[in-house]
Amino acid sequence: MHLLKQKILAVTEYVPPKRPFPPGAYPSETKRVQEESPFAILLKKQLEKMFQDCKMVAVVQNNACNAEDMLTLRHRLYKHGITVRFFPNPVARSFLSSSVYCNMAPLFIGPIVLFVSKEPKVKQMLTILRASPQMILVGACIDNTLLSAQGVVSYSKLPSITVVQGELVSGLTMLTSHTASLMQRHPVHLSALLQQHVKQQSSDDSVEEAT
Repeated sequence: MHLLKQKILAVTEYVPPKRPFPPGAYPSETKRVQEESPFAILLKKQLEKMFQDCKMVAVVQNNACNAEDMLTLRHRLYKHGITVRFFPNPVARSFLSSSVYCNMAPLFIGPIVLFVSKEPKVKQMLTILRASPQMILVGACIDNTLLSAQGVVSYSKLPSITVVQGELVSGLTMLTSHTASLMQRHPVHLSALLQQHVKQQSSDDSVEEAT
């Protein structure tokens, strides 16, 4: 009977609840997941500056390009003012998903490198890529326009701004010259008509006097 009483008392003993930790003592799981490392924040700032400064940002997939080939590739690109940049895919997708370039985020799958330049050097980049089959162009942002790989090829076939400006100036010069010629021709033609009219009038007057 004494043993049974001890068991009952043990089962029915009051156990006070544990005191909760004060708010803010430990970060929540959600906050811990969402927080980014200082290094990731630094990389995102570099990405933001890169997109602001560079008119060409090409996304290229690296299919087992060895260190020596990559060094040669970087050197050839650098001659044309094109730089090779590396960013972790999660950091790149995180930056892109909250920017105006969000449609580029799906391109960052697998081993990715970026070819960037302050001015679009599309023809030079494509020429170098043709000599590096292990590097595959998957897309690019050129002049704030997202292009597929085929779109980049089509862009490279467009005439340069210098050529377009030259053709425009040539066309305007020709138009101005033609307009000036027309403006000069009409007064001369009018003067000739007036002289002819005066001669004809004088001839008619002479005939009338003779009769």
